Amino acid sequence: MKIYTKTGDAGKTSLIGNTKVDKDDTRVEAYGNIDELNSHIGLLISTAGITDEIGDFLHHVQGNLFLLSSLMASEKYNEKYEIDATEIEKVEEEIDRLTAMLPKKFSFVYPGGNLASSESHICRTVCRRAERRVVTMSRTMNAGMNTLPYLNRLSDYFFTLARYINYRDNVDEKKWEISCK
Repeated sequence: MKIYTKTGDAGKTSLIGNTKVDKDDTRVEAYGNIDELNSHIGLLISTAGITDEIGDFLHHVQGNLFLLSSLMASEKYNEKYEIDATEIEKVEEEIDRLTAMLPKKFSFVYPGGNLASSESHICRTVCRRAERRVVTMSRTMNAGMNTLPYLNRLSDYFFTLARYINYRDNVDEKKWEISCK
């Protein structure tokens, strides 16, 4: 089977159900950003050499993102692709678990540190963009009840994970201080 179909050469793509839409349709923008996030998570796992429970959690997140992409790519709302509310709780539990190991934060920190922490910050910002695209999409179609809370929590997770990776790897966080004159 060939990977290319040539059906998208005119700027159209098919949703699940075969409805054709423009490649810049709000749904395509939403699931495209989710797909980009999923790819960055793969890079994060590789970059950080994550093979422990964090890696297992990130692979679980990737599966959830495939579900969300399917929800966005469906011509009609399909509840079988809906993220369960317990998935939001799992993200919160993981944030709380990592936060308990971190020193208290009293200021903004610059994105960065080592390569893995920096990639986690990129995951955070791509997740925020995906969330914004889903907000746009949700004005005209059903994005699912748990999609926005899940993406919102997930971006918080990637911030916490970036801090945790720096802490784990003994990399100092660079703190931002107002320097207005």
